[in-house]
Amino acid sequence: MKITRGEIEGTLGQYLGNLATRGLLALALSLPYRTRVRFMGWFMARIFAPLAGYTNRVRENLHHVLPDLPEAEVKRLMRAVPDNAGRTLIEIYSGPEFIAKMKDIRFDGPGAEILREARDTRRPVILHTGHFGNYDVPRAALIAHGYDVGSLYNPMKNKFFNVHYVKAIGTIGQPLFPRGRRGYAQLLKHLKSGGMIGFLSDVYVHQGAMLTFFGKPARTALSAAELALKYDALLVPIYGVREEDGLNFRVQVEAPIPHGTPEDMAQALNDSLEAITRQHMEQWFWIHRRWKPERLAKALAKEAAQDRAS
Repeated sequence: MKITRGEIEGTLGQYLGNLATRGLLALALSLPYRTRVRFMGWFMARIFAPLAGYTNRVRENLHHVLPDLPEAEVKRLMRAVPDNAGRTLIEIYSGPEFIAKMKDIRFDGPGAEILREARDTRRPVILHTGHFGNYDVPRAALIAHGYDVGSLYNPMKNKFFNVHYVKAIGTIGQPLFPRGRRGYAQLLKHLKSGGMIGFLSDVYVHQGAMLTFFGKPARTALSAAELALKYDALLVPIYGVREEDGLNFRVQVEAPIPHGTPEDMAQALNDSLEAITRQHMEQWFWIHRRWKPERLAKALAKEAAQDRAS
């Protein structure tokens, strides 16, 4: 099998990028917990995000969905959003210190008691969150309180980084299932046995349903809703909300989404995430290319042309 120059350069780039990341993580982990979390937030907001173009992407996304947002608020979010992302990353890598904070965490919201009943009766539950606050807090907190929670994860594109990232999230709790046929089969087995599984689906999905998020068209996966219908599972929106001190959290558990069509249920999940994001704008990952309006416009134009030709 011939290896191209591009593949060699890509692998080398991944290797060097991982070395730099590991060095930064090692430096942060040498600091006391509170200091390392604040440091990583500062580093991401002030150094990495501007260089990587993330701050501009925050501005572009905000302009796309909230064009009337005051400029002062846009500038605040251009710093606050990557700050939250940096904090989240180092918290996930902080293992026992991060887990220890989950023992006394507060569960709020209309779904908290319903979730406890489901745990005690082994009712299948699909937990749905987004890249909001610290997205691993709900899983870590539930496991710390005796819930049987498994999660599907996307392996990182950087294979070198993926090795230690999977180890870090695995330390927080098990079981974990890699996205793919085998991992999906294991996930379903866990759900059918009365376990809880976690999903994040606030990303653009090429073949996803045409729903809305912040009032704009957004391709959205229907998989969580479809599984809830197929296995008569509760579909519960849940969020790890960062407190004002930037270090602690509460878990917000919303009421289960009523069963209906997969599209209606997925739209309700989008609406739930939008509602909590509007309360804490800096805590959603506005760096994501969630809408991709240019690609969406081309796809819609192509579909329209095909309809006219048929």
